[in-house]
Amino acid sequence: MTLPPRASHTVTHQQETHVNFNSILIGSENPEALVAYYTRLLGEPTWNDGGYTGWLIGSGAVTIGPHSEVHGTNPSPGRLIWNIESPDVEADFARFRDAGAIVVREPYTFEGEEGYIATLADPDGNYFQLMSPMSPQPEG
Repeated sequence: MTLPPRASHTVTHQQETHVNFNSILIGSENPEALVAYYTRLLGEPTWNDGGYTGWLIGSGAVTIGPHSEVHGTNPSPGRLIWNIESPDVEADFARFRDAGAIVVREPYTFEGEEGYIATLADPDGNYFQLMSPMSPQPEG
């Protein structure tokens, strides 16, 4: 499995630029339900301001908020999957499951690869994963 470079690496596109993917916003017509769900899994939010609630997870953040163009559950939950890196996927999976996480797929590995991936969903049907840390692939 080849993964994209980690956020701490330089992305090259015609000229060298330094970028940092730092957050994701999950829009919902029922953000209160998502906030309650993610609070059970991630603990108390890092911020709650103007209808937007967020958690800092490592160097990135996930924010939940209202969105006028989002209605009902996600019809394509696998289109965008966000990941939480964990040194112990199996233990964090058990903790999330015990807190009420919606399990899509229990921890698994790819043949010949180290590490685990577990796929979960939120009440709006958005997928997210717990993943073992993976080293970036050498360029070339």
